Amino acid sequence: MSTAERVVVDPVTRIEGHLRIEAQTDESGRITQAYSAGTMVRGIEIILKGRDPRDAWAFTQRICGVCTLVHGMASIRAVEDALHRAIPDYRIPHNAELIRNLMIAAQYVHDHVMHFYHLHALDWVDVVSALKADPKATSALAQSLSSYPKSSPGYFADVQKKVKTFVEQGQLGIFSNAYWGHPAYKLPPEANLMAVAHYLDALAWQREAVKLHAIFGGKNPHPNFVVGGVPSPISVHSEGGRGKGPHFRGGQEATAVNVVGLQTVQNVIRMMRDFVDQAYLPDILAIAGFYKDWGSRGEGLGNFLSFGDLPSKSFWDTDSYLIPRGVVLGRDLSKVHPIDLDADAEIQEFVSHSWYKYSQGDATGLHPFKGETELAYSGPQPPYKHLDVDKKYSWIKSPRWQGKAMEVGPLARVMVMVASGNAQARELVDSTLKTLDVPVEALFSTLGRTAARALESKILADAMQGWFDTLMANIKAGEVKTFNDQYWDPSTWPKHMQGVGLQEAPRGGLSHWLVVDDGLISNYQAVVPTTWNAGPRDAAEQPGAYEAALQHNHVLHDPKQPLEILRTVHSFDPCLACAVHVTDPDGEELIQVKVC
Repeated sequence: MSTAERVVVDPVTRIEGHLRIEAQTDESGRITQAYSAGTMVRGIEIILKGRDPRDAWAFTQRICGVCTLVHGMASIRAVEDALHRAIPDYRIPHNAELIRNLMIAAQYVHDHVMHFYHLHALDWVDVVSALKADPKATSALAQSLSSYPKSSPGYFADVQKKVKTFVEQGQLGIFSNAYWGHPAYKLPPEANLMAVAHYLDALAWQREAVKLHAIFGGKNPHPNFVVGGVPSPISVHSEGGRGKGPHFRGGQEATAVNVVGLQTVQNVIRMMRDFVDQAYLPDILAIAGFYKDWGSRGEGLGNFLSFGDLPSKSFWDTDSYLIPRGVVLGRDLSKVHPIDLDADAEIQEFVSHSWYKYSQGDATGLHPFKGETELAYSGPQPPYKHLDVDKKYSWIKSPRWQGKAMEVGPLARVMVMVASGNAQARELVDSTLKTLDVPVEALFSTLGRTAARALESKILADAMQGWFDTLMANIKAGEVKTFNDQYWDPSTWPKHMQGVGLQEAPRGGLSHWLVVDDGLISNYQAVVPTTWNAGPRDAAEQPGAYEAALQHNHVLHDPKQPLEILRTVHSFDPCLACAVHVTDPDGEELIQVKVC
């Protein structure tokens, strides 16, 4: 018989950053209380004070190497929003909005595919079991699901041979340190082999997917950005880069996007759509069919927030967003609540259980425009067995919307899309529920969260073709402008301005809140998706999204192999990489790395 105990998972692996989960179980192994702790601290906001706002994107992108584009995009949008609030006729060229949409959507699809196959799938797929599979039966299974070309018996036999070599040599490498053989794994060997094969295919696929960022942004990770548009001049000269003169080598054509680059972008879009349609989405549905019981656990809060993104016109024209802005409360898909970005009591961050100090008292919630970042570690000295969860226990703050804890991310976006009447989202959700033969309540679960990521990938991969076609039509019509240099010089700015840069990042709603005085940053607050989802309890003791989800119908088979915890935590795709600056309790740096 099990005994009540505190189960600690630290570090949670197959995520970005440093996350600790402590879960209290009863005698049956059921989780009764869960606590999420970010164990390192972000210092980017402090670093940015006093700097030129036009340079902020280059710093904020270093918040994370996996969310390689989103912080840079949110940062330039924050400066642009500040300018737009002060100078309403300030606009971003349409071509720049289209290119941004393509880069954002490419990041989504790339991130979601990589997350599923390389981070989350191993919670459902038993790699060692694939050795027992019949390659012919695996081929028949794969061909029954889609027209994916790599589905022959010989292909699966080759993959199985690779895995067998790993296992026999005791060198599982990328497949090591998992709970193979755990009774919670339910897939037959053939489904395991198919998923492992697609895991390996996705590694090669992602090398091609990132070319879109390199073409429009110069590189990946951390592509280049510019306030006022995109640093992607468009060339109408197919011969750019040869000979002498302004349209040849040494001129603007040397770094411009030309017909060759645009054709590569088209090829990447087709490749992305094919993989989502033929591998990712069919795999999700096939695997989910064996884990339908996970449609009744891991719900969490039932409250969903989306800032909205991907405008067909201007970013300030929210009606043109593909992903709508709004809030769904208590699972009620009949109503979308509006978001007021400026009201002091609308969006707030609390630090009642976070290692920060507010000048007005730690029970107070602060709007991000008035946010403070004063480090105040009061936790136990490492090494320690448990955190004191009755006090402060995380480096993550607790964001709230109108005092309510919210979930952000793919499930939140799909729910807001459905509630807003998006036809494709509704059709995909309905067909998924029908295929899996599960009730609508299964959407609000670990299973639903994982499925939503794939459905969203389908929506965005399809939308990319439309944006690309519009961009090409603009170019053919002679419209090649991608940058607005009006008000580029800070001498043209008002003495004081503030703005918020919003971006629906792959992991959820991201917001950068900027205050500028005399042309320099006086306050900067980044409220990231994992802050919303992984944050600790607030002043009212409301749990964050991770905590609430883990407290919903989880029974651990073996506390020493907490696969159930990993499944739900990974369904959020955690990114704790805000942890880029290490301090001691007095706020002093513990280490400096000198590069010679």
